[in-house]
Amino acid sequence: MTVAGSDPSAGAGIQADLKTFAAMGVYGTSVITAITVQNTLGVQQVQALSPELVAAQIDAVVSDIGADVVKTGMLGDAAIVDAVAERLRYYGLTQVVVDPVLAASDGRSLLEGDGLAALRERLLPLAFVLTPNVDEAAALLGHDIVGWDGRREAARELVEMGARNVVITGGDLDGPPIDLFYDGSRYQELIAPRVDTTNTHGSGCTFAAALAAGLAKGVDARQAAAMAKAFVTKAMSMSYPIGKGRGPLHHFFRYWQDIGESHLA
Repeated sequence: MTVAGSDPSAGAGIQADLKTFAAMGVYGTSVITAITVQNTLGVQQVQALSPELVAAQIDAVVSDIGADVVKTGMLGDAAIVDAVAERLRYYGLTQVVVDPVLAASDGRSLLEGDGLAALRERLLPLAFVLTPNVDEAAALLGHDIVGWDGRREAARELVEMGARNVVITGGDLDGPPIDLFYDGSRYQELIAPRVDTTNTHGSGCTFAAALAAGLAKGVDARQAAAMAKAFVTKAMSMSYPIGKGRGPLHHFFRYWQDIGESHLA
């Protein structure tokens, strides 16, 4: 189950999550926290839903279908963070992937007011896996992160704050896009070649969703993170231009193929 904002351009948020779940071979459900007005050029408007409506969506899904794994993305404000955290506790959902979405790539805030403090205090301790980029990790910790040693220390601090496992992603940094995984006892670098493309819209959402799908298929957190890294790299390398800005990944790269007319008879 993904709990996140809606993206009408279908590159990020709920739409990216559901495409990722389907591509990874798991059934996805969705709880919408906010309606965004955005495209490949950026976010123009955001309208958060009421926390009561967000909680009711969670109730509707979990009481009927259930949720082996929950992935959270854009939550909008502190009241929604509180509602989501309360429902996760109520239903005893422990396989939670928290993608702490704080801002759009164009800099627009996607978590208003006291939302960051609420996420830090109430949702982070529920995270089985936390997937911040370096800027998001620094915001959660309240201090800058400098260099590779700083990333290792940040991962350790985030585990001390309550996350069971942490992946600090590195795709937004210069150099090789190395992600750092930490489970409270050991570090592992997740390495992949950098893809020369501007089609990166929704890459963070896709990574967290792919990791959640891996957990749903029964692999451990480290393996799920490695699977997610491989999926994002391939989906990015197989992407093609859509829109006038940063295009989306190609989530269904495994399944697209030419079909002749004779196959359609």
